[in-house]
Amino acid sequence: MKRLSFLLLLALLSLQARAQAPDSLLTLALCGDIMMGTTYPTVRLPENEGRDIFSDVRQLFLDADLAAGNLEGVICEGGVCTKNTANANNYAFRMPERYAHLLTDAGFDYLNLANNHTNDFGSFGLDRTRELLEKEGISYSGLPDCESTVVERDGIRYGICSFGHNSYTLKHTDTAAVTRIVTALRPQCDILVVTFHGGAEGSKYSHLPDGPETYLGENRGNMRAFAHHCIDLGADVVFGHGPHVTRAVECYKDRIVAYSLGNFCTTFGVNLSGVNGYAPVLVVRIDRTGRFVEGRIHSFIQTQGTGPRLDPTDKVAQHMRSLSETDFRGQCGLDISDNGTLTRKTR
Repeated sequence: MKRLSFLLLLALLSLQARAQAPDSLLTLALCGDIMMGTTYPTVRLPENEGRDIFSDVRQLFLDADLAAGNLEGVICEGGVCTKNTANANNYAFRMPERYAHLLTDAGFDYLNLANNHTNDFGSFGLDRTRELLEKEGISYSGLPDCESTVVERDGIRYGICSFGHNSYTLKHTDTAAVTRIVTALRPQCDILVVTFHGGAEGSKYSHLPDGPETYLGENRGNMRAFAHHCIDLGADVVFGHGPHVTRAVECYKDRIVAYSLGNFCTTFGVNLSGVNGYAPVLVVRIDRTGRFVEGRIHSFIQTQGTGPRLDPTDKVAQHMRSLSETDFRGQCGLDISDNGTLTRKTR
């Protein structure tokens, strides 16, 4: 009897040790906007059929338990553009269908469709994009008929929902819908991820306002309130994109929030000068309850016609550190080192 009790005690201690061991942590690799080249209104595509655009970053996504980003445009051939691109504020992006496999090769598990380019070629472009993503085994959500999805990897269920600011997306300004979707998803998964396309656009909007934003007369949301609301409802990771620049990161109630990961792989048709070309990969490690443990902002920079390229000076991470410290007045809940390593602030 004593021996049995001793063995049970050893078993419990072993289980506890495994739960606390580093290899029990879950790794998520997150990025911003992806537009691998466009055939509209003119053909502007990277060299070598785009096979090199993810070369510097691929391993980060392949090594992660879950890799996610934002698909900035549609993948299709033909179709009719829904935008008046003669207007300087209107852009339309159409990626070749033969490029769809590049996303799988790069390691992506999930791509957000709740953005202002999902409808660039109407229902034709959107339907074909969805068909191709499904063929590649990449999940998506963010539209009225696909409010959320659950991606299972190694026995862990990752529930993911997405929100945007356009009429054809699930809107992050619709608090009732956000509450309903996040609340419904929570019991279906082990880890709940929320991603959003929101905020005003351009380098002068790098700082995160403490309140609602408008851009070109459109409500672009109160992203602090939205992120905190999602975590209050049970979200474990929240990350954004949309401003075309990076923004602050925060640890709120032991959960990680990235307010914008900016442009990531936008080879043509997007301003990549200065901070617009900053293309971080945020790698976060969380425990199996969703609590943030550690992470790193990996620094990459884009130039036109290429994908993200390694930034050996880590200036992207240092820029995001400065934004985080300034916008949260030293209260972002994180310590961020020169090379972008993230740890929870203990003081």
